[in-house]
Amino acid sequence: MILACNDINKSFGINNILTNISFNINEKDKVALVGVNGAGKSTLFKILIGEISKDSGEINIPKNTKIGYFSQNLNVNEENTLFDELLTVFKNIIDMEFKLRELEVKMSTLKNTELENIIKEYDKISTYLSENNSFDYNSRIKGVLKGLGFSEDDFFKQIKFLSGGQKTRVALGKILLEEPDILLLDEPTNHLDIKSIQWLETFLKSYSKALFIISHDRYFLNKIVNKVIELENTKATIYNGNYSDYSEKKHIAREIMLKHYINQQKEIKKQEEIIKKLRSYNREKFIKRAESREKLLDKMEKMEKPDNLPAQMRLTLSPKKESGNDVLTVENLCKSFDFNLFINISFDIKKGEKVALIGANGIGKTTLIKMIMEKLPIDSGSIKLGSNVVIGYYDQEQQNLNMDKSIFDEISDTYPNLKNEEIRNALAVFVFTGDDVFKKIGTLSGGEKGRVALAKIMLSNANFLILDEPTNHLDMVSKEILEDAIKNYTGTCIYISHDRFFINNTATKVIELTKNKMNIYLGNYDYYLEKCTQVENITANTQNKEVSDNKLDWKAQKEAQAEARKKQNTIKKLEEKIEDIENKINEANEQLALEEVYTNPYKSREIFEEKTKLEEELTALYDEWESLA
Repeated sequence: MILACNDINKSFGINNILTNISFNINEKDKVALVGVNGAGKSTLFKILIGEISKDSGEINIPKNTKIGYFSQNLNVNEENTLFDELLTVFKNIIDMEFKLRELEVKMSTLKNTELENIIKEYDKISTYLSENNSFDYNSRIKGVLKGLGFSEDDFFKQIKFLSGGQKTRVALGKILLEEPDILLLDEPTNHLDIKSIQWLETFLKSYSKALFIISHDRYFLNKIVNKVIELENTKATIYNGNYSDYSEKKHIAREIMLKHYINQQKEIKKQEEIIKKLRSYNREKFIKRAESREKLLDKMEKMEKPDNLPAQMRLTLSPKKESGNDVLTVENLCKSFDFNLFINISFDIKKGEKVALIGANGIGKTTLIKMIMEKLPIDSGSIKLGSNVVIGYYDQEQQNLNMDKSIFDEISDTYPNLKNEEIRNALAVFVFTGDDVFKKIGTLSGGEKGRVALAKIMLSNANFLILDEPTNHLDMVSKEILEDAIKNYTGTCIYISHDRFFINNTATKVIELTKNKMNIYLGNYDYYLEKCTQVENITANTQNKEVSDNKLDWKAQKEAQAEARKKQNTIKKLEEKIEDIENKINEANEQLALEEVYTNPYKSREIFEEKTKLEEELTALYDEWESLA
């Protein structure tokens, strides 16, 4: 057990945020913390790290446990370069290496007891560094920076010149390299493209210590976690399994709770009617029986009504004006800035298709959308909209909503010809029912505002929706509602998204932008992954051949095969040498620890100098092996 919470309570003023929160996290657990925006997830994290105080309860963490916390609040020195900032994680190791160099200088000048003490100290530090794999931190830093989407050209840029998203990625890389005993990650996939998220998944799946993650990325959670803790109505419920397991179990549990609640409400109503009837007799005997029943009713532990599950689609939203079958045709499109962004890319979108546009950050997704909307000029090629195509654009950051209006008025003022019933039916699709439709937009959460903005677009004459990161900042319930709306929308849609769960549930086509070209996949995200894996396997098989039969004649093939065998033999001999020298270094360390050696300054110096030569030779061999392997 690495962390235990018992009956944690927290309120802000009269608002209860956390009520009797209890759970355990074991040493290798990978746990998700989920809940709607405002449920108290980040508050709980801040209580765990001591940033804010709890009102009551206990938090038990074993002594000397190292906790790492990543949030959107950056903890980096902006004067440092990316590489130097991540290098600060290994300051203790670097200081030890510097200490070894100092001791080596001293050992050449000291004798007798002083030399013995220096050798002991040197051996202690060397052993620690060796046992903790402390000699590969430079390559680890490079691996993390590349995994998070930075090129080697970025490594030595000052952090202050980076974008906000890039700075967040640096902070994430720093906390990953620290390898704490329990790693708390608050929305770690924000600002990451799909490739970087996939790398992070691989990193975290192999992380040997405990993880506690807040994330709205359902695909990400499915890949990593083995337990889900849900915060709802200030309380915590624990589910074993990944996100899909949690979602299924939650639905079943909610149905059971609702049945129990309904049955209890029937029983309460029945008892209240009996009490009323007994009192109506107005006799002492009946009044006492009524009072007895009232006491029992007061003692009954009342169940809270479970929140309603997201409403099912009640209607299919159809554009008022239908487009032709050919919605968008792009042919030989070229676009350059200081570099070539697109070179002769072509694709088309047909009526009713739901197209996901994916690719690394900076690859040109938003630029392509802006050219489709004629907000940016094209260099050459053509972009043609089909007949009767009307675009509706959704930007999560520019929703154009009047914060002072109610949801109902926002829709009715925008579309005065809509009947009240039509407005209510449309809003019900996005789970605004009853008096909810009269809430002021300024009081809504980010997810709720997004749903209102999407409702406005879908009620317009638009039949071709262009959505830029529509799931950003949405809680999971809002994402599910958006998925249902997109799947059931009879118009056409193209969207930019890094949310693979969303893509998987909605896309009928995936367009991947890569450097100077695009790849088109006629399916959802799982289909895209399957095809990518097939391509990678074919590429790997091709690369494993010494040379291609089509490109080299028989003599060239034989030469290439001989060269490959020679290379493998060289690598094998290097590995044997490395193993031999490592054994000799270990033997030298053992000898230096012997009393008859460290008490003999001449003998110990001789062994130490031999060990130093061996270590220098080992470093050279490692460099040679790395260049070949």
